[in-house]
Amino acid sequence: MSAPGHPRGPRPGSETPGSETPGGDPRGTEVHGTEPNAPATAAPATGRPLPGGGADAVLPARPGGAAPLSPVGRLAATVDRLSREVRAAQAEAEGRALIELAKGILVERLRCGPAQAARQLAELAEQSQVTPLAFAVEVINQAARDRMSEVTEAFLAATSADAHRDRADVTAETPAGSAAVRLRAAESGALAADDTQAVADALLEQALRPLGAAAVAIWAAGSDGSLTLAGSAGFSPAEAARWRYVPPDVTTVARTGLTERSGQWIGSLARTGPPSVGRHQYPDGGRVALPAGTGGRIHGVLEIVWPGPLPPRPPQVVRQLEALAELCAHTLESYSPPPGTGSEPRVMPDAAELMDLADGLHDPALVLVPYLDVSGQLADFRIQHVNKRFLDPAGRPRAVVGGALLLEAFPMAAGESELFRSVERVYATGEAFRARRMNLTALVDQVPLSAVADISISRHGNAVLLIWRIEDETARLASLLQHAQRLGRIGGFEENLLTAEITWNGQLFDLYGRPRSSVPVPLERLAAHAHPDDAVAIGRFLRTLLHHRRPASAAFRLQRPEGVTRHVRVVAEPVLDTDDRLLVVRGAYQDISAQHWTEVALAATRDQLAQSEQQAIERNRLTLQLQHAIMPPAQTPLTVPGLQVAVRYRPAETEQLVGGDWYDAVMLPSGRVLLCVGDVAGHGIEAATSMVVLRNALRGLAVTGAGPGQLLSWLNIVAHHLTGGVTATAVCGLYDPDRRTLRWARAGHLPPVLVRDAAAEPLPLVRGMLLGAVPEAAYEEDEAQLAAEDTLLMYTDGLIERRDRSVEESLTHLLSTARQRPNTLDQHLDRLLTYSRSDTDDDTCLVGIRVG
Repeated sequence: MSAPGHPRGPRPGSETPGSETPGGDPRGTEVHGTEPNAPATAAPATGRPLPGGGADAVLPARPGGAAPLSPVGRLAATVDRLSREVRAAQAEAEGRALIELAKGILVERLRCGPAQAARQLAELAEQSQVTPLAFAVEVINQAARDRMSEVTEAFLAATSADAHRDRADVTAETPAGSAAVRLRAAESGALAADDTQAVADALLEQALRPLGAAAVAIWAAGSDGSLTLAGSAGFSPAEAARWRYVPPDVTTVARTGLTERSGQWIGSLARTGPPSVGRHQYPDGGRVALPAGTGGRIHGVLEIVWPGPLPPRPPQVVRQLEALAELCAHTLESYSPPPGTGSEPRVMPDAAELMDLADGLHDPALVLVPYLDVSGQLADFRIQHVNKRFLDPAGRPRAVVGGALLLEAFPMAAGESELFRSVERVYATGEAFRARRMNLTALVDQVPLSAVADISISRHGNAVLLIWRIEDETARLASLLQHAQRLGRIGGFEENLLTAEITWNGQLFDLYGRPRSSVPVPLERLAAHAHPDDAVAIGRFLRTLLHHRRPASAAFRLQRPEGVTRHVRVVAEPVLDTDDRLLVVRGAYQDISAQHWTEVALAATRDQLAQSEQQAIERNRLTLQLQHAIMPPAQTPLTVPGLQVAVRYRPAETEQLVGGDWYDAVMLPSGRVLLCVGDVAGHGIEAATSMVVLRNALRGLAVTGAGPGQLLSWLNIVAHHLTGGVTATAVCGLYDPDRRTLRWARAGHLPPVLVRDAAAEPLPLVRGMLLGAVPEAAYEEDEAQLAAEDTLLMYTDGLIERRDRSVEESLTHLLSTARQRPNTLDQHLDRLLTYSRSDTDDDTCLVGIRVG
């Protein structure tokens, strides 16, 4: 149901209510009765002096004007224009949000898509001869009123049912809809006349008496914390007149409801509760005080009185009462107290006298009044007035700051500067406070922005006057900006598409290599100054910027007049007016030549690294294939009567650490068995190929029938002269199956380990230098007599080597593991590999024989 008389939003171009009122609410635009200010279009420059900019600060003149532009004047004009554009963009964003909300309502109501809703909104606005934004406000207001009608209908249906249950005098013939009809009529009449008294009468008779309530009071909240009885029912005229106005900071039931968002529910006032209207009439009655607010703003309080103690109410009734409070809020939204009621002095006399004084000052000034919590303690100060000279460190307009709490508008005031504590001290003692160069910090999008100011604080009656004079840092900031542009090699521009006026800064002329007296290059001729191959990228940039009207960027090669080519990146954004016409394009160029060539060098380096990595991977793969071809991890054991032979090879887990470890176990023509293991120093393809040479050479030399010492002596010559000077360690043994003897020699290698019964010991050490160290070397031999069930182990250092332990400690662990001999030789070797404590990730070769 449309509520007649509900305030409509202002037409486009009208001033937002309360924007210049000292007590106005600065916290955003509400849906009901408010429309965002239309964006201000930047006026053309006239050459007139800019206020606060000094003698040289003038606005830029029109082309052909007589007034020249000074650097300070240009910067001041730019700052002023950008500030206006920011405010216009904010207002435009708010307007777009309202239009989108209205489109969503039409989608839900008309059951159509977003595009159809947008067309419908535009057509209806055109038919109504209003702007789309103004019509969107009307749609939103109508939807809110329809929602209130639905809430009222649901509430009245429930209260009619409660009346049937709670009141014995209601007959079964009373239709449930009669109460709804009467309240709807009362509500419509009250809203049409903005009569809160009529609303109070209707609520009591049609909605609250069925719930057992005896009286109701509707309080209007003032900006200074006062309460005015806007309407009441159930109280005597004398009682209502006595409570017509409640000054600020007086604790009553209604005030507790104003401060508690969930409302105040008092079972019984008894004799100790806070004072309230009609307490002597209902001394033991229950009270409910609910805040009446819309859009996040509380306009007053709905207070309901029961004649006796208030019984617990179900959640459904609680929601119904809250809906009634919301209904009252729509009436209080436009309520103004009649003259002569005693509620006019909403501004404290001290503050009112101080406002004229603040407006006469030439420095920014705030008039503050104390803000007390429910316990009467000073919690904050409300900004009662902002003078015309006010300059906010965060760049906010006066309407946003006025009426807010000091810590709400300037949350950083309680920080390092101790501004809030200084105001508290002045208010408490009356002693004035002066400070020079105090740091003022404001939060803008969670980013702290600081300004230096001289502060003056003084108390005047019950109000505080705060004056600050922000240090003029225009020249210093301009210098910082120029240095930042110089270091970043950035040049800014602005092109007016209506007047064809183009503004460049000095850095942009230098970037183009053009004298500063030359004519700037317009965007449409940008391709003529770029490399021909970049025409596609520039065309895409211009289409996005000028036709699609979206911010865009592009990188291209700028060809300067002297023939030098620079790599440049351009970033720009369009500026639209209220009718979505493109007015101005602004942006910046940045010389990214150094970055470009750095990226080229990095790309080349990455390619080289990738190629080297691929070569290393291929090299390691070939090395591993070669090693596995010569020594497969699983090799078929030898078949020797009375002897078990087993070998194990565990390659390195990391392919880059493929080494030169090797082993061999072969039956010679003489009937003896050649057993050997070795380790070539190093890793990679060189170590693997050297291992192949030494292993094959030892096999060939063993056919001569020479002993192990002589074989190692010959192998030393091979390692020193025929393999490029590699070094290696090895242990070589010849086992005679008939005599069960092992004749062996070593070249810098660990001796074999003999496992007999429950003992494991290395064979006695013999002398022998590592292979390849000297041209010729002699090697001692030794012979070990083996018995039945004896096990002999030969291994490379990959089985025992650790970084944090000595070889002796690692060998001791190996011997303790080798003593526990499983049933088969294969199980014995597998156990040694499993319980190996090596941590060097090296190859491991293991050869074992067990006498039968």
